[in-house]
Amino acid sequence: MNALLDIHSYVRWLIVIFGALAVIRAIAGVAGKKPYGAGDAKAGLFFMIFLDIQLLIGLVLMFTSSLTKSAFGNMGAAMGDKVLRFFTVEHTLLAIVAIAMVHIGRSKIKKADSDAKKQKTALIFFSIALVLLLALIPWPGRELIGRALLPSLR
Repeated sequence: MNALLDIHSYVRWLIVIFGALAVIRAIAGVAGKKPYGAGDAKAGLFFMIFLDIQLLIGLVLMFTSSLTKSAFGNMGAAMGDKVLRFFTVEHTLLAIVAIAMVHIGRSKIKKADSDAKKQKTALIFFSIALVLLLALIPWPGRELIGRALLPSLR
């Protein structure tokens, strides 16, 4: 269980890196009126792939974690507890919305008929997803729910 949580923590950095890369490429594409190229498509693809991997790991954690099991056992009490509410509702819901934004964005990019529309679509959808993802990460120093930036290696 701890190993899976550590993997979940490390994968978040791949998501942040590829999400930032996809957004930066989209900003450059919109601002510089650049064509939507293979590098842009790969940045979005890797952003999506690591999000999908993270979703699978997160689902396993959700259904095996003692923290979420206790929350699901009494959701009324869980809503009154900041930590339980964060991990069972806020973290999960924002993650699902962010993943949906990336998938919808990639689908719309494929259907767009011009490079300008592709870049603008990438910028909108990937930016929204990245902002949501940054909001759902349990950053160190965040009251009660903060976690280390990198889990300690065992």
